[in-house]
Amino acid sequence: QVQLVESGGGLVQAGGSLRLSCAASGRAFSAVAVGWFRQAPGKEREFVAAINWNGGSTNIADSLKGRITISRDNAKNTVYLQMNSLKPEDTAVYYCAARYGPVLLQESFYDYWGQGTQVTVSS
Repeated sequence: QVQLVESGGGLVQAGGSLRLSCAASGRAFSAVAVGWFRQAPGKEREFVAAINWNGGSTNIADSLKGRITISRDNAKNTVYLQMNSLKPEDTAVYYCAARYGPVLLQESFYDYWGQGTQVTVSS
């Protein structure tokens, strides 16, 4: 079992930055791939970014490339999502999720989920 807790969300003005954290507890966090997903009001949850077990492989949604960076610190059992040049359309609940195995983009392949953290970007 892996337990995940997101933090770092909040209210920010357009053009600002936020760094979200996904802190994990449980066994073998360093063996899991971690993904970030987001769900805006009235929309389906969508893939944001993912990172493999050692940080050597990352995947960023095409629409977010250049503004999003994902990284991890296995010594701290934490994955980070750095978001820059935020736009109002980035407003959503952001979730982190984990799976044993390679990075995949589809949320259905992730077994462990956090409760989410709200990000609100004002114009």
